[in-house]
Amino acid sequence: MTSRETPPSSPDAGDTPERPGEDLASLLERLLAQSPGRSQKDLAREAGISYQTLNAWMNRTRGTSRISPERLRAMVEVFRRWGVRTTPKEFFEAVGRPVPGPGRDEREARLLKLYRQLPEARQRALIKDAEAMLQVSRIS
Repeated sequence: MTSRETPPSSPDAGDTPERPGEDLASLLERLLAQSPGRSQKDLAREAGISYQTLNAWMNRTRGTSRISPERLRAMVEVFRRWGVRTTPKEFFEAVGRPVPGPGRDEREARLLKLYRQLPEARQRALIKDAEAMLQVSRIS
């Protein structure tokens, strides 16, 4: 297993069949088809996304490369509440990105505490370093 793969015991592990090359529009169409009585409007409302934005993703008239991890995870949670088996991995792969690690409050609080202790020039440098790491992770 590579460092980017999710261990099988993880709740984010892929327990649904993978569909290589499935983009976000195809994924959403498939999952909505498994959600009888649910619509794009329902998904948009429950995931906190505007209907116009979701509809543009589904019609492939708006790019999906900049969708925030929070929005992708929100859609996963909506489908799970509706009883549809899906994973964050499916969503991130559908937009061509690796699944980021979970945001743990304790780690985030520790990072923020360290950041606040740095002089302003070092804070700016840390932000630039973090942005560079993010860009590298999107490429690899």
